[in-house]
Amino acid sequence: MTQLITALDLDSKEAAIETVERCGGCEWFKVGLQLFSRCGPKVVDAVRGQNKHVFLDLKLHDIPNTVGKAAHAGAELGAELMTVHASGGRAMIAAAREAVEGTDTKILAVTVLTSISDDVLRTEVGLPETTAEAVVRYARQSVEAGAHGLVASPQEIRLIRDAVGPEPLIVTPGIRPEWAARNDQARVMTPREAAEHGANFVVVGRPITQNENPTEAVRLIHEELSI
Repeated sequence: MTQLITALDLDSKEAAIETVERCGGCEWFKVGLQLFSRCGPKVVDAVRGQNKHVFLDLKLHDIPNTVGKAAHAGAELGAELMTVHASGGRAMIAAAREAVEGTDTKILAVTVLTSISDDVLRTEVGLPETTAEAVVRYARQSVEAGAHGLVASPQEIRLIRDAVGPEPLIVTPGIRPEWAARNDQARVMTPREAAEHGANFVVVGRPITQNENPTEAVRLIHEELSI
């Protein structure tokens, strides 16, 4: 069954833990740049202290040695999923994978951010590809380099499965329940649609964390994922 990750895109450890406590049956929580920059490693400890799993989404992108050391540090914190940018290249991804060997941590390569459209990819990022073409190229390269899985928009799940097979994990942001606003996500899908396409995890943030009743929001999303 596809699992839900609640994105703790918040500004304090207190707000994060309050959200964790209000999210009912959700077992996975994302700690990203916003929260980690404000609170540091202690917020990972705090979430794990609630007997929850942590997806540490820092999108590492640096020279291989630096990324390897950062990935090792994340594994020591107990993060079970960590992200690197696929555009960092094979050697960087291989260094991250080597750094977490023997731990429970899995490395996920971020292909193309869900906020990036075909036009932005071409005119601003400077790649001559469509987002779908870039995602497939990055996916193959990353898995060959040792990534345990990939982060990609829901529209590319089936393309990725065709490119790399059924084994790599696919974590899918850009998920918006039908009752939620799209916000700044350009390529979105509902939880149910993502599950049907084959995502292992779906990441949902504001529809849960900004909901008056996060427990009910989690329940509704779990309901969608179980159909």
